[in-house]
Amino acid sequence: MVLGAGVAVVLRIVFTAVVASLMLLPWLKIVGGLALFYIAVKLLVPEEEDKDEVEAVEHLWRAVRIVAIADIVMSLDNVIAIAAAAQGNVALLVIGLAISIPLIVAGAALVMALLDRFPILVWAGAALLGWIVGEVIVTDPVLHGYLEPRFGAEGFHYIELSAASLGAVLVLAVGGLWRRSKQAAHAEKVRAAE
Repeated sequence: MVLGAGVAVVLRIVFTAVVASLMLLPWLKIVGGLALFYIAVKLLVPEEEDKDEVEAVEHLWRAVRIVAIADIVMSLDNVIAIAAAAQGNVALLVIGLAISIPLIVAGAALVMALLDRFPILVWAGAALLGWIVGEVIVTDPVLHGYLEPRFGAEGFHYIELSAASLGAVLVLAVGGLWRRSKQAAHAEKVRAAE
């Protein structure tokens, strides 16, 4: 686990640097924002229990690879959010990684206990990701280049706040509806099994 987490930290740093530089290209912030929107909404949807047990790993490096890949896949929202919030600022990128990596790697159990005890934190986190989604999409070079000349810097600032607010509301609304739908389908499946 320690080796896997170490590899995951290195991969996350490289991955975040690549994503941060890509976010400066036209249209990629929109794509990244849409991916982050899906991830944020998915946070609110209960996951189905996996009935298959994970097979025992015979070799150390295979275990390291499994932990590292799982960590990178599960931390995609973290990487996109940090890269988006940094907006190309290397100092903010480093600070975001310095804060998030120890929290995720060392504090995973604490965070899970808090999320289990206070489910509202999941909703707050999803809303925060939704806020970032709105900012990321509207600050894409294509949209920014179109909107700022028409509305000025101050007008664009209000557009950015509106888009961020809309992103947070949409994440909560879509996630809530998806959650309700999934819970209803699960309840129906349980009734049919009885």
